[in-house]
Amino acid sequence: MELEYNSSRNKLVISEYGRHIQKLVEHAMTLKDKVERQKMANGIIDIMGELNPQLRDVADFKHKLWDHLFVISNFELDVDSPYEKPIIEKLFEKPEPLAYPNSKIKYNHYGKVIELMIDEAIKMEDQELKSKLVIAIANQMKKSYVNWNLDTVEDEIILNQLTKLSKGKLSVPEGTELSKFIPNPKQQNPHARKKKKNNRNNRNQHRN
Repeated sequence: MELEYNSSRNKLVISEYGRHIQKLVEHAMTLKDKVERQKMANGIIDIMGELNPQLRDVADFKHKLWDHLFVISNFELDVDSPYEKPIIEKLFEKPEPLAYPNSKIKYNHYGKVIELMIDEAIKMEDQELKSKLVIAIANQMKKSYVNWNLDTVEDEIILNQLTKLSKGKLSVPEGTELSKFIPNPKQQNPHARKKKKNNRNNRNQHRN
């Protein structure tokens, strides 16, 4: 079982896409089969596009997504792009800010990206790739939950919330055990931090 420390996490290359996208790109880079790797890359591009549906009419929008995908992978992702690969100097160009949809989010600690990833996973036809994406989503959900609440969480809670968010259309393979994560206070929800402090103060008062 994987135990991930926040100090060991890679620095975000393009912060506008968030760590969820970067983790998917990193996972795609580990796939040895090029066909499977290509399918994963195409899925990531679709998710990146879902983050900005209002910009799909822009002529070079898809081209920019592919450029950003290669930048996030430090140009190490071996996949075929419908466009010419960007030159290395693009690493130093700051991408245009991404506008996020204003639709209501069911669980604030997961954010809109997780919901978009779930929507994309539901549409996937390749069952093997779909299964891997669902596990990645569940692990990202657990990590977000732990950092938001600064507390551990049972896998069953995460899997139940995954079922709710996907309206019963997604589930991890039977017997799957999610990774363990160490809470990162810097990413914690301020309200949860205040609640934790109040609980500690209450315990101290009872001792006196």
